[in-house]
Amino acid sequence: MKIVSILENQTIEKRIAITPDIAKKYISLGLEVSLCKNYGSHLGIKDNEYKELGVSILDDEKEIIEKANVIVQLSLLDDDKSSLFKKNQTFIGVLNPYENKEKINNLIKKNINIFSLEQLPRITRAQSMDILSSQENLAGYKAVVESFANFEKAIPMMMTAAGTIPAAKVLVVGAGVAGLQAIATAKRMGAIVFGTDVRMASKEQVESLGGKFLTVEGGDNLETEGGYAKEASDDFKKKQEELLSETLKKIDIVICTALIPGKKAPLIIKDNMISNLKPGSVIYDLAAIQGGNTAFTEVDEVVEKNGVKIIGESNILNKLPISASSLYAKNMFNFVSNLFNKESKNININLEDEIIKKTLIKVDYGN
Repeated sequence: MKIVSILENQTIEKRIAITPDIAKKYISLGLEVSLCKNYGSHLGIKDNEYKELGVSILDDEKEIIEKANVIVQLSLLDDDKSSLFKKNQTFIGVLNPYENKEKINNLIKKNINIFSLEQLPRITRAQSMDILSSQENLAGYKAVVESFANFEKAIPMMMTAAGTIPAAKVLVVGAGVAGLQAIATAKRMGAIVFGTDVRMASKEQVESLGGKFLTVEGGDNLETEGGYAKEASDDFKKKQEELLSETLKKIDIVICTALIPGKKAPLIIKDNMISNLKPGSVIYDLAAIQGGNTAFTEVDEVVEKNGVKIIGESNILNKLPISASSLYAKNMFNFVSNLFNKESKNININLEDEIIKKTLIKVDYGN
């Protein structure tokens, strides 16, 4: 059985799905591995590193795809490459099925087995495959580093003979994996940190990291069975807006991470709230690609309003692609290993396995 991967569109995605150490594991499992030429060169990985392990390096991406049994990527491929897929092939990635229904359905009609890893169930056995956790951890960390780099004051409190510089105050909106890592990172770097989330279960997590949890008094616990945030009522949104408006008056840096699976990112910091931030403050919006958590977020742009920098990031993991690729490739290998029948040396789509059942997209998504 042959597992393959080709380069993503480098303008939007620098991560790779198969690193040399993971290629070695696939080969040990009994799979053949084929990659395109210069697959990891932009990350400092030479083709020879793969070749020495027994990986086939080919020039022709068409040949790679057409001879594959399993194709592993970061995301959906461009149409000209997806059109090369053949019946009974298996395609695995982070495919955002809510936004890519038509493209995915076209592949399903060709009898392609489609697995989208962001659909993994939150169970113990799936933790080693959890690409969202591994990637969002890095995103939360990097968002703090980037926002601090754009903030033109010191972060920790500094006491000198000339006087004292107060610690920066950071607000993290959304206490999922990225948000919690942002809180932990900002705290380690000496900031005073606040966190807010519609899920009451996150209160203890925020406080355990040294953050102060902000919430609407008497609000409902807006959490799905899967542990994700769900959309709030209009009354809750109004109370949350009042709380945040007042809080922003004392905040220097805001890290936005709030997302609702399958929907546009919630608008949390509205246009009239920006003026409550002091000039020189920074907002770093990780939700930009899904509409953003602020009224002025623009994808991959720095917008300045009333002296406040609003930074919208489409793919912050492109700023640490080596670390992100390492974790993603491990998650992918663990998923493929669970899918692979070691006796028959083939993919085994066992729908009694909750991991396989939840990630396999079989019909028109959402219908």
